[in-house]
Amino acid sequence: MAADTPLIRFRQMNEADFDAVMDLGNKVHGENYLTEQNLPDYYARGHAASGRNLHWLAFANDQLVGIRLTFAPQRWEIDQWCTPDAWPFAPEHLCYFKCSAVDPDFQGGGVGKSLLYHSIIEAQGSGCKGGIAHIWRQSPNNSAFEYFTRCGGELIQDHPERWLRASLDDGYYCPVCDGVCHCTAAEMLLRF
Repeated sequence: MAADTPLIRFRQMNEADFDAVMDLGNKVHGENYLTEQNLPDYYARGHAASGRNLHWLAFANDQLVGIRLTFAPQRWEIDQWCTPDAWPFAPEHLCYFKCSAVDPDFQGGGVGKSLLYHSIIEAQGSGCKGGIAHIWRQSPNNSAFEYFTRCGGELIQDHPERWLRASLDDGYYCPVCDGVCHCTAAEMLLRF
């Protein structure tokens, strides 16, 4: 490692991290993607009945540079954006990869993949055989889809306008659509 390359440190998220997590998540995904209203709920959903915390963070020199929010099995809803008939596992054996964000200065260095693997280990310990995600198809250079595919993600189905209601009803500001979001979500499965 070069002398000027910071050491990346990983640890599980706790409530004291909320402000920094919201700042980074909104920097990457757009304003009001993570809020004071939804983040406490998301945090609770990441704690499995087994007591495991599936949320992980990455730091460089005490600066938050990556987040992975993952909902524990049976702590997330199957909604109209899900295709459970196409899943090889029952929902009680699946976690939900809610959000991943890596600071642009640290993208491409394996931070996102490491965070994902930390969450997978905790999910496996909670009985998961896989995880479902809705991957942002319009991420810059389609990097989110490419990253999740390289990690083993399999496309289940594309869902147009996945975040439209969030932008109309909850104040989410999509950085790609310059406001009201019309982006497509790729429903993907990652087997463990």
